[in-house]
Amino acid sequence: MEKKDWNILIWIVVVFCVLYFIPSQAGWFKTSIFSALDLLHEYAREHVLTCLIPALFIAGAIAVFIQKEKIIKYLGHEAKKYVSYSVASVSGAILAVCSCTILPLFAGIRKRGAGLGPAITFLFSGPAINIAAIFLTMNVLGFEIGLARIISAIPLSILVGLTMSLIFREKNEEEKMLIKEAGESQLSNKVMMSFFILMIGVLIINGLQIDKIIKYSLMGLFTFGVVGLVIWKFKNGLAQKWLNETWNFSKMLLPLLFIGVFIAGFIMPLLPQTLIENLVGQNTIVGNLVASVFGAFMYFSTLTEIPILQALLAKGMHSGPALALLLAGPSLSLPNMLVIRKVLGTKKTVVYVGLVIIYSTIAGLIFGSML
Repeated sequence: MEKKDWNILIWIVVVFCVLYFIPSQAGWFKTSIFSALDLLHEYAREHVLTCLIPALFIAGAIAVFIQKEKIIKYLGHEAKKYVSYSVASVSGAILAVCSCTILPLFAGIRKRGAGLGPAITFLFSGPAINIAAIFLTMNVLGFEIGLARIISAIPLSILVGLTMSLIFREKNEEEKMLIKEAGESQLSNKVMMSFFILMIGVLIINGLQIDKIIKYSLMGLFTFGVVGLVIWKFKNGLAQKWLNETWNFSKMLLPLLFIGVFIAGFIMPLLPQTLIENLVGQNTIVGNLVASVFGAFMYFSTLTEIPILQALLAKGMHSGPALALLLAGPSLSLPNMLVIRKVLGTKKTVVYVGLVIIYSTIAGLIFGSML
């Protein structure tokens, strides 16, 4: 057994010893620990295999096979603003992704030359406007909130992206180089399109509310289709390059995501639910701000923000703060922030989080005042 494996085993033993010897008076600590482990278990079981892993493979494929010219043409610094921001704001609509699953895709397009503003727009809008979430919001929370979510999320994503690009002006020397990497042009457009459609299809099917047997059968069929294409069409080491890039994204993202999910699970039982419900019961600046901050730092897996909001609305939460949480919650989370910091750096991450909270608060106030 390698030294790294021994270190992991020692940490596991230490954690279980700590849990065993915690005095009974520290029940809150035990509750938080087990809440963190439960959330981590749920995340690993429900989202890693069917959501995050496919997203990582797509990110690896973007980094290897998509020509920089294509990304830069539509999402780069030199692209027309109305083109780049329009594409970025709606391109995540078909993907049933949460704040964590969108990260590999964000990192992939960013690595291939997407400008900061359009990349941030994609990062914000993807989890907020996916079709499954919109329809479920309308069915469970009502048509008004569902429509407000659509109308607010797209302009807000563009506004956040534009603000980020204005605050952090980037140099575009890299775009002028347009160096093609080996392997980009070795696959036909037909094969490339089929390859991406099959992988994206896995994410789309996973987000549909259909019979599980049908869902997993279709996902398995699409997966075998990807494997077949790789075996028959990927020559000259293309498959190895794709897998290496996917592994690089996995090493960068997965540890931070797991740490963030654990911390979010630990914090959740400590939140004073009664106080939160009292604060968000009215359409005030404080109420919308509390809802935005709560949504930004807590982790909501795909579509789970809707039943949580349903329960809060039933206990008196105002529709304004509800929309604020709907905008900030799916687009941000503590695990999400840790990974964004890895990709963008601390300063840009702090500004991005602040912008999402501020703009979500304003949107909630406006919506609440219209009711």
